[in-house]
Amino acid sequence: MSSSAITRQAAQTDLLPVLLIEDEPSIMALVSATLERNGYPVVCIESGAEALGLLEKGQFLGVISDMRTPGGVDGAQVHSWISQNRPDLADKVVIITGDYANEETVTTLRKIGALYLEKPFRVQDLIAAIEKTMGKAR
Repeated sequence: MSSSAITRQAAQTDLLPVLLIEDEPSIMALVSATLERNGYPVVCIESGAEALGLLEKGQFLGVISDMRTPGGVDGAQVHSWISQNRPDLADKVVIITGDYANEETVTTLRKIGALYLEKPFRVQDLIAAIEKTMGKAR
């Protein structure tokens, strides 16, 4: 989606979209449907590298990123880039991970300090995390 399309979408809904970075189609479908049902527009992409391109040009309410994504840029690296280049979004990042048993993942999540959800997660927990970090949809 182009940045002008993102801007038009945000103007139509009066709410900026949430950028969802997830490479598992079933998780992407679940998260995006849940957010949309709760009033949040969503822009979905599969890689962290793609996300950085969108984040350079577009405006977003916040970011939900899988910890492990294809393309050489993972969720922690997306968060780091946001902290350096988009400080307005630094506290509006939610990381989702299915790799919480990995000690390196746990260490990284603690280091970056972003709110995270462990897969599988409950829909109620997802919405609570989004409302806590990004606010309630209008």
